Amino acid sequence: MQLGMIGLGKMGSFMTERLTRGGHEVIGYDRDEAAMERVRQVGAGIAASVSELVAALAAPRSIWVMVPDHVVGAVLDDLVPHLDPGDVVIDGGNSNFNDTLMRGSTLGQRGISYVDVGTSGGVWGLNEGYSMMVGGTPEAVSRLTPLFETLAPAPDEGWGHVGPVGSGHFAKMVHNGIEYGMMQAYAEGFDILRAKEEFGLDLHQIA
Repeated sequence: MQLGMIGLGKMGSFMTERLTRGGHEVIGYDRDEAAMERVRQVGAGIAASVSELVAALAAPRSIWVMVPDHVVGAVLDDLVPHLDPGDVVIDGGNSNFNDTLMRGSTLGQRGISYVDVGTSGGVWGLNEGYSMMVGGTPEAVSRLTPLFETLAPAPDEGWGHVGPVGSGHFAKMVHNGIEYGMMQAYAEGFDILRAKEEFGLDLHQIA
């Protein structure tokens, strides 16, 4: 299927490449021309501006925003005026779920669907696939399912429609809390082991 991708950093560019490999037509935009050149070299289209990207997509459009959470609002301010009822915007970053609820309501009043995707996988996702926690209406998620099936490790693995708008980012927030808590616990545990100098513990072997 056809997709616009705004934000071609490591995650956005690798997701674009995986989708392109999977047979989807992706048109990307980023303020960094070098980033756009990288995705062009792997078969994606590029646009010189947000408005040009929107114009290049057939209606109803699907546009994935893959930028840091603190700039999502600015990107939407630039993007939304160019959209039409029936279009879908996907926020694949780590936005606060309260912001997502507000954005979903605001865009919904314009007839535009908002889908939030808590995305894990980092740079390894290009070849291994991404884990995605998806929030949105059943209709919007169903329409985007071919994208999720391509991005995931397997079509029926690694992703799920977890609930309405906001639920994907809420689930990712909890996921991150668990992950960071485990990392902290590991760090504190190994610090205790390291401090027991009289045992001369082999931390590499213990790990």
